[in-house]
Amino acid sequence: MSSIFQTFTQKNVTLPNRIVMSPMCMYSAGEDGKVTDFHRVHYGTRALGKVGLIMIEATAVESRGRISSRDLGLWNDGQKEGLKEIVNFAHSQGVKTAIQLAHAGRKAEVDEPIIAPSAIAFDDKSKTPNEMTTEDIKTVVQAFADAARRAKEIGFDIVEIHAAHGYLINEFLSPLSNQRTDEYGGDLDGRSRFLKEVIQAVQETWGTDRPLYVRISAVDHHPDGIQIEDSIALARKLKEWGVDLIDVSSGGTLPVAPDKIHPGYQVPYAEAIKKEAGIATGAVGLVTTPEQAEDILGNERADLVFLGRELLRNPFWVLDAAGNRDVSYFGPEQYRMAYK
Repeated sequence: MSSIFQTFTQKNVTLPNRIVMSPMCMYSAGEDGKVTDFHRVHYGTRALGKVGLIMIEATAVESRGRISSRDLGLWNDGQKEGLKEIVNFAHSQGVKTAIQLAHAGRKAEVDEPIIAPSAIAFDDKSKTPNEMTTEDIKTVVQAFADAARRAKEIGFDIVEIHAAHGYLINEFLSPLSNQRTDEYGGDLDGRSRFLKEVIQAVQETWGTDRPLYVRISAVDHHPDGIQIEDSIALARKLKEWGVDLIDVSSGGTLPVAPDKIHPGYQVPYAEAIKKEAGIATGAVGLVTTPEQAEDILGNERADLVFLGRELLRNPFWVLDAAGNRDVSYFGPEQYRMAYK
């Protein structure tokens, strides 16, 4: 069988195939952080296209943790209803759902004071954040736990903690943005303490019988930042802490780009973490064709393939891949004529 269409089981969840809709911010929520009709159509279309797992975009656990004022939120119970509609429709199509819980930290662009591990602005155009006190840290950890509880009440199958792309948790992990001298700074043990506390708090409300993913930036693309060896060491910790899969991306701590960007340029990071740390990984980044996905999965370079922009271009990517491989994997009855 095509590697793409093999099921994938972790704990109480079985994905029908190995393709994941990567979390991509759409900046289309109301200023109250609630789902709009855009989201219902956007995610509903990918559910019709039979992607194995739909991961809802970065969803803020605090109002001050939004990337923009148009981000989705899950910091209060009033934000659950619209997300539940999306989950219910996806489930009706046999598609599993996840939500990425996030806090933007110093990269938040909102009309509120912003926070970070250290009072260092992202760039010369950004606001300088307030350095977090230990009380601030406790407040945000609890916010992640509360959002995870709401995600469970909504009916999501998987929760992912966003610890990548220069947002708050990644800011703690990277020595480029974390210059603290207390127990949350210094070496990798100190810099990963905040993430560990978030994971433990989330597990208390989400449970340990459901899959928990973490997205990381495997490298900072800077000589003084996170290197792949650091991320392998972190991955070993995440496995020990009960994380089921690491969604492996890169960059975002500084406003710099990788030296070279090419199709699948981040796959080697997912492969190294999978093989060296012995934990399931998801590969993401300029993966566009079924042939690329087959290579990644068939050669055991990663366990899942996360598609971003390609699923924006073609919501029916999975159905097209099935049709071209003569795989009996059909979408809605109304669309089957397209694959005859």
